[in-house]
Amino acid sequence: MTNEQLSLIYVWDAYCGWCYGFSKSLRTFHENHLELPVRVVSGGLFTGERSQPLTAYPYMPEANNRISQLTGAVFGTAYEQLLKEGSLVLDSEAAAIGFSALRALAPECALDLASAMQRAFYFNGKSLSDAATYLELASMYGLDEQQLIEGLTAPETIAEAHEDFEIALKLGARSYPTLLLQKGDEIFELGGGAMTADKLEARFAGLIAHQ
Repeated sequence: MTNEQLSLIYVWDAYCGWCYGFSKSLRTFHENHLELPVRVVSGGLFTGERSQPLTAYPYMPEANNRISQLTGAVFGTAYEQLLKEGSLVLDSEAAAIGFSALRALAPECALDLASAMQRAFYFNGKSLSDAATYLELASMYGLDEQQLIEGLTAPETIAEAHEDFEIALKLGARSYPTLLLQKGDEIFELGGGAMTADKLEARFAGLIAHQ
């Protein structure tokens, strides 16, 4: 199996703390394998009846402490205040639409944009249902702000977000983050959770050796 035949699929959710923690490992691994195209797919963790205010998820502070311990991820003061106040509604559909709008303007930056969205929430305490958050990210990456605003409500953007949810289900991603390695029609699970970049490398090497 040559690297030219391979690609990565990253199934994530913008409101997933473990994805935030996994971000550094993933980016390090990807920087070491720039020859591997990466597709970033929104998973839809907080949709439907699960789209609730932060207060509906009292386990989050403890989970965040665990994520910090295992991954070194830093949760910002602004986010901690947001968590304590508790009224922000976790809406993965809105976040997926926002990501879809950003991705359409810079598909080659999809992984960086996903990471930037999570930093906006988990460090800077920004809502991922707020158009202003995406305008800030567009400005940061030099993207057309008017195109972004139009994209946030465009039917094709919304359809792409919903398509992401369907793709995630078809891929069998039941938890986030899930990093997959694709070779043609074959899909292999590469990693997720609190895996370090070194463990991703080892897993990748093992998969390559057996092909």
